[in-house]
Amino acid sequence: MRRAIAASAQTGTDTEHGGSVDTLRTEFPFELPRGYVDDSGTVHRSGVMRLATARDELVPLRDDRVRENSAYLSVVLISRVIVRLGAIEDVHPGVVEDLFASDLAFLQDFYRRINAEGHTRAAVTCPSCQENFAVDLSGGGRLGES
Repeated sequence: MRRAIAASAQTGTDTEHGGSVDTLRTEFPFELPRGYVDDSGTVHRSGVMRLATARDELVPLRDDRVRENSAYLSVVLISRVIVRLGAIEDVHPGVVEDLFASDLAFLQDFYRRINAEGHTRAAVTCPSCQENFAVDLSGGGRLGES
């Protein structure tokens, strides 16, 4: 039932009642700055993160690794909300542990943006001309690339 509701929320139609509803975006694509390198040497950079549920934030608090080291909370939490990372669909804490530090920092910020702020845009300032503008962090192109 949960998947049917999520699917109807993404499409903007209420399949049970035949009417329209406001759309709710629950999944957000992203592009890692460096990428996860698996055991065979394949680099996985594109992924999808979903909105977190209350359960996603509560369950890791019972994890022994988190109890021993509170910094591990973000590893467990991020692994729960990443739907896909490249060809990997089972993103577990071991995968997140093996990310480069810059990629983990990116995902932590991305998580905060989509769950607390509701969007993936970031305000930036051009270092040359000091012009302010917004960029989308979801991966519609990498910063500095055209």
